[in-house]
Parts: sequence; C-alpha cells; structure tokens
Amino acid sequence: MKILGLYCAILSSIGILTCVAQQCGRQVLQNRIVGGFDAEDGAWPWQVDIQTNTGHICGGTLIAVDWVLSAAHCFPNPYEVSSYILYVGRHQLNGWNPFEVSRRVRRVVIPSEYSDPQEGDDIALVQLDSEVRLNDHVQPICLPGPNTLFPSGMQCTITGWGHIRDGVSLQGVGTLQQVSIPIIGQSSCQAMYNTNPSEPVDILSDMMCAGYQAGGKDSCQGDSGGPLVCLMVNGTYVQAGIVSFGLGCAQANRPGVYSKVSAFSNFIKANIPQLQLYGGAGRIEGAAATVLASILTLVMVMHVLR
Repeated sequence: MKILGLYCAILSSIGILTCVAQQCGRQVLQNRIVGGFDAEDGAWPWQVDIQTNTGHICGGTLIAVDWVLSAAHCFPNPYEVSSYILYVGRHQLNGWNPFEVSRRVRRVVIPSEYSDPQEGDDIALVQLDSEVRLNDHVQPICLPGPNTLFPSGMQCTITGWGHIRDGVSLQGVGTLQQVSIPIIGQSSCQAMYNTNPSEPVDILSDMMCAGYQAGGKDSCQGDSGGPLVCLMVNGTYVQAGIVSFGLGCAQANRPGVYSKVSAFSNFIKANIPQLQLYGGAGRIEGAAATVLASILTLVMVMHVLR
C-alpha cells in the first residue's frame, strides 16, 4: 500500500488525481436565513463566523487550513484588519461551542476593481494569522473550477447566522441556520428584477441567483460572505456562490444574488496557487477510475513478483 500511496502522491502533484489527503466538501458528521431551520452541530464544518468588536458581521467558508473565502463588502477597509476575529467550528453565536477555534487576520485580498456589490467583484480571500487543525467540526469546502456548472433548478444550501427576516435578528443562542433553495438561471433572474424598473439591478457575468420567484426563503442581512453550496454527483459539496446582495429578504421577484465563485478561479489560483479546484465530477471521476485501475494492476503485479 506504500506503493499506492507513492503513486497517489505523484499523480496528485501533476493534477491527474486528487487523493484522500486533499479532501474537501465532505460532511464528516451526517445528520438566519429566512425560511430556514437549525443546522445540526458539525453539519457544515466549513462555515466561518466573521466578527469585529461590534459582534457578528458576516459569514465565510474555510477553503484551506489558513484561508477563508468571504465577500469584499465585509471588509470595507481591507488594509485595516486588526479588529477582525474569525471563528471556525462554531455552531451557536451566543452559546457554548466546544469545537470552535478563533484566528486573527493576516491579510485580506480583494479584486482591485471592486467598488460595490452591485458592480460585481464581491469576493475576498482572507488569510488567517495561523493554520487551523482539521477535524470532524473543521473542514474546508471545495471550490469550483471555471468549467464547473450549477444548472438552473439545482437544489443547493445556504447557511448563516443572519436575520431571520427583514430587521429581525437571530434569537436565543443563535444556532446556525440552513435552507435549501434552487439555482435560478441568469436570464430568468434578470427578468425577475426587471419587473420593478424603479430599482434597477444588472445580473452581471460574475453573479448568480438562487431562491424562489415567490420569495419566502432567502439569505438576509448578516449572511453576507457566507456560502451557497451544492451537492455534486460524487457526494462532494462545492461552493457555487458567496452571499452578496439582494433587495430586501425573501421578497417575490427578488432572489438572492451571489458572487459566482467559478468566475473567480483565476483570482483564487493567483493568490492561493496550492489550492486545488473542483473541475467537474464526471470528467474527474472517469480519469481517476482509469488511473486507479492502472495503479492497482501495477501494485498486484509487484506483489506477485515479490
């Protein structure tokens, strides 16, 4: 099996195969968001709580042991990060969290073109001041490559500690909320927003939408920077979007607008070159199966010749 491990390491280094050591997007523990419900402790191990000295401001996701993905608008001054503290492995905002760890921020990287969420480029890469240790409650989410598709109608999940409706914050111990919503195609989303020309919104190429035309389920204030994750055919969760903006919360013809993570693959790789992106389950699985078959054949032959 040492030989298999060696081959796996070699193939991983050249990008042919992703091995167990590079796991992401897996719920180790099986089990406000408007219209959602309490998440089980540990169900979303990549969820990050971003706070300042005023308390919770945004969500984020762990994407590597020392990097978090969030929204640019959560960091209005990305060069002044001393007031930020990030919690990983947290389940309740106001309760006891035995598995949480906290980190300060080393630096924040946002696109130079960013100015406002409705103008696009609403993404932030947050480097932690030290690495976190991965366990059942702390795991990274997978990020999509540029060709990973999230078709209209695909059911995905948003998670966060934001308001449960306009102007109403999460109550009690503040348990992490989750809700399942479908992806909305760009043209359909644009048509929904066009129903009220007095509030013009352009759905740009680096944005995506999710929710219901009738409203009722949505992200809200305080969920910004948090994830929209989708379960792929191989059982891996991949982050499709970052909570960016919306007009109100859960209103009809006003679905949530998310930064499309796949549109920023070059930006992500330029700043975190060691990060492996998810490139599409079917193609990867097919290639992996061929490679693994060859490796296992070789291992069996070598075992016989010993």
